[in-house]
Amino acid sequence: MQFNFKKLLSEYSNVGPIFRKELRSYFNSAVAYVVIVVFLAIVGWFFTSNLFLMNVASMRTMFEVVPAVFLFIIPAITMRLLSEEKKNGTIELLTTKPLSDSEIVLGKFFAAWALVGIALLPTLLYYVTIAFLGGIDNGPVVGGYFGLMLMAGVYVAIGLFASSLTDNQVVAFILGFVFVFAIYMLDKVLFYVPEWMTTTVEFLGIDYHLSNIARGVIDTRDIIYFFSMLGFTLLLSVGSLQRRNW
Repeated sequence: MQFNFKKLLSEYSNVGPIFRKELRSYFNSAVAYVVIVVFLAIVGWFFTSNLFLMNVASMRTMFEVVPAVFLFIIPAITMRLLSEEKKNGTIELLTTKPLSDSEIVLGKFFAAWALVGIALLPTLLYYVTIAFLGGIDNGPVVGGYFGLMLMAGVYVAIGLFASSLTDNQVVAFILGFVFVFAIYMLDKVLFYVPEWMTTTVEFLGIDYHLSNIARGVIDTRDIIYFFSMLGFTLLLSVGSLQRRNW
C-alpha cells in the first residue's frame, strides 16, 4: 500500500485557513497580549530573582517555573476555542462549509500551540543574558525548550478537548485546568500509590518526561509519550465534536 502524501494534504487543506483565522483572532483581541505579558511577567520575575538576588546564572529556574505557569495560561488560551463556537452557534455554520471535524480541531489546535510558542520566544533573551555572563551548556537548554513545546502541545490538546465538552468558557477553563493539573501531579503523588502501580503512574506523569528531556537526553519513550498523548486527546476532541450528529 503506497502512501499518498498529496491526497493527505488535500484532505486537510482547510487546516491552514482555520489556523490563520484563529491566530489572527487572538491578536485582534486582547487575549494574546494579556497572555504574553502575564506569562513573561511571572517567568521574568522568577528568573531575575534567581539571577540578581541569589546570584545564580542558570536557565534551570525558568524550566522549573514555566510548567507550573502553563497550568493556568494554557487553559485560558484554549477555553474559548470550541465553547465559544458552540455558544454562538457558529460551530454549525463551520460544519456547513466543506470542513471536516478533524480540520476544525487541528486548525484551532495549531493556532493555540503557536501562541504559546510566541509567548516563549522572548525568553530566549534569558539564554542570551546567561551566555553573555558565562559559559552555558546548550544541550539542556535545547532539550528544555523542546520539552516545553511538547508539554504545551499536550496541554493545548487537553484544553481543546475540555472546550469541546461545554458551551461555557469558564467551565471549559476549569475542566482544562483540572485535566492538566492531574497529569502534572501524577509523578508527585507516588507515595500514595501502591508499589506495584508506581512505575505506571510515574510514566503517565507529564513532568516526569519533561524532566528527562530537559536534561538534554532525548529518549524515544518520552517522545512516544508526548505524541501519544497529543494524538489521543485530539481524537477525543474530534469525537466530542461528532457527538452533535448522534
